[in-house]
Amino acid sequence: MKYTTVFALKIFLFLFLSFFFTNLSIGQAKTNKSDFWEHVRFGGGIGLSTGNDVFSATLAPSAIYQFNETVALGVGLSGTYFSRKNLVKSTIIGGSLIGLVNPINEIQLSAEFEQNNVSRNFEDPNLIDDNYWSPALFFGAGYRTRNVTIGIRYDLLYDDNRSIYANAWAPFVRVYF
Repeated sequence: MKYTTVFALKIFLFLFLSFFFTNLSIGQAKTNKSDFWEHVRFGGGIGLSTGNDVFSATLAPSAIYQFNETVALGVGLSGTYFSRKNLVKSTIIGGSLIGLVNPINEIQLSAEFEQNNVSRNFEDPNLIDDNYWSPALFFGAGYRTRNVTIGIRYDLLYDDNRSIYANAWAPFVRVYF
């Protein structure tokens, strides 16, 4: 069954707020001094791909707030430029909300809502340029060792015609410092 964007966003917001308010009382310290920045971790991704007449570059910084050793919530930005000679130039800019849960130290479960604006400009005048929003709602699992997690995630909102990813399943490497 295909989930609508609104329904998926409601599910994600419910999970996000549930984690936040459940762990807010657990994560608060009894000191007057704020230790907010001691719980913030930064990370993200970078990508570069070149080949026969194809170029792609991605920059995706993110930050999470580590409530405790089990739960973290965060935000991310992403930007991608893609071109294929004599065919198309595309720019993808977006943001995301991410929730991470580590039931045990080595396992990380994740939920991530991503919203991307896609702008495609075709060089062939017979093809129509396009600009649209592409949502994604990922649920994933990975193996974690220290700051690095390697895993796979699945997009519940995947659409063959509009999604920016090749298919609903996507491997990932996540790094936070």
